[in-house]
Amino acid sequence: MHVAAHAIVCAIRVHGEHGAIARLMTPDDGLLAGYVRGGRSRRLRPVLQPGNIVAAEFRARTEDQLAGLTVELVRSRAALLGEALATAAIEWLTTLTAVALPEGQPYPRLHAALSAVLDAVEAAPSARGWAGAVVRYELLLLAELGFGLDLSRCVATGAETQLRYVSPKSAGAVSAGAGAAYADRLLPLPAFLVEGGDADWPQLFDGFRLTGWFLERDVLAERRGDALSARERLISRLKRLA
Repeated sequence: MHVAAHAIVCAIRVHGEHGAIARLMTPDDGLLAGYVRGGRSRRLRPVLQPGNIVAAEFRARTEDQLAGLTVELVRSRAALLGEALATAAIEWLTTLTAVALPEGQPYPRLHAALSAVLDAVEAAPSARGWAGAVVRYELLLLAELGFGLDLSRCVATGAETQLRYVSPKSAGAVSAGAGAAYADRLLPLPAFLVEGGDADWPQLFDGFRLTGWFLERDVLAERRGDALSARERLISRLKRLA
């Protein structure tokens, strides 16, 4: 196996006295893991930071063998590490990617979306400028893993307008009229996920509530631990701004 690509660092695990196992998101080969010799060294620790982009080269004699990995820094996001909110966003996005995706499966749309939302976190002047992109990334990841939500029409009536809720059972949208009597059993569907555009803080938190329900149930049911803790830290910090 030989893969050479620019990739996003998603997770690092110490291995042995000096090495590290890194999991990187590549454009064409999805999530790949490799052993970095000297990964704990003073030279490589700043390179192997979640969110960084590296020129990566994976080499293995067989597909079952953990690849050896060499990395060179292409783009650092170290400047964001002093910002608690940006750091929490990067931590959650990369942790979710590393935990949720199977290795060696191509997800080019997810790679492009992850790259875009990390760019938004880096460039946007305020968290409201990128929080919606985080929610959309979560929705895309659900869809790419086969747990997509149908937000195009009402699951009860087929109506394509006035969509206000999502059924937690079917993951389908529900119109205002069809869902009014059952609102306490349904999840709110914020308008920005259907109509696009900007969202205010209540809509953003409704979006996080919506995606969180299905992430916990369908993707992270057996792997909650660190992943959901990272998500909770992000949402907690966002709520301090609202």
